[in-house]
Amino acid sequence: MDEIDKEKIAALPSQLVVATVCHPMEYAKVLIQLGYEPLPPRRSTTLFGRPAMILPNVFQYIKHIKKSDGFFGCYRGLSAKVLGLIASSQLTSTVVHGLGIELPEFNDPPNIITDEEPIMEDYIKLGRRDMIMHTASVVVSYPFHVVSLRMMASFVGKEEDYSSLLGAIVSIYKDDGLLGFYHGIIPKLLGDLTCVAVTGILAYYVNKYLVKTKDLRYYTVPLLTFVTSTITYPLVVVSTCMAVAGSSLKAGNPPLMPAYPSWQSCWRELLRTKQHKRGSSLIFRYYIAPIAAMQ
Repeated sequence: MDEIDKEKIAALPSQLVVATVCHPMEYAKVLIQLGYEPLPPRRSTTLFGRPAMILPNVFQYIKHIKKSDGFFGCYRGLSAKVLGLIASSQLTSTVVHGLGIELPEFNDPPNIITDEEPIMEDYIKLGRRDMIMHTASVVVSYPFHVVSLRMMASFVGKEEDYSSLLGAIVSIYKDDGLLGFYHGIIPKLLGDLTCVAVTGILAYYVNKYLVKTKDLRYYTVPLLTFVTSTITYPLVVVSTCMAVAGSSLKAGNPPLMPAYPSWQSCWRELLRTKQHKRGSSLIFRYYIAPIAAMQ
């Protein structure tokens, strides 16, 4: 576990830099996932020349946020995200230890990046370790994730209570109590753990039958993670919506967001209206009219 701690702490500075640089894009993406479209679609064409209504891309969206709140307004919610990254890097192993989980692969993980024939048991061990560590990491950092999401969502209604980190924490507690800091965690974990498990299984078979050299096997898991994450992406949208739904924020209540009694109902409604992939594309964003409006 000490080695895992050292790896996570060593990676923290680069994670913080990436999180800071990319935050405006993440901010715009969160608002898109919530279904907030302040700028109207315009007539254009698809890559194949067909007429289509196109929504502003992520850079135009960021420009709109900057115009409304200024440069530093593009970093709303970053403070909570940074605290979440720090908490995850410092406390994940502590949580696993506290639960009394002791597995050999924590201290002596098998090496799957070799030229040798892949062994299924090694992939199972690594998958099990990654799922346990990821679950603990999410449990530790998720309250900060909810705070960050709600701070960003406050852009819609300009709620002053969410203009500061402390104000957001107090508002969430007033709205929903301690459980409010874990709204949306089930679809978040379901999507993430599915991605980890499926990626591990696919990596074994790809390395066994298609990729035979160590040099190429370095790229197997990252590429498969990208592919798998696109499949589980709708659960990310559900998690984001549920983190905000029913709060005191304008963005989490009708008419901007339906009243979802559960994350399953949110999932079904997003599928029904074909909104379950919103935010998955940040450049080419084609407008899909809600089904209710077409009936």
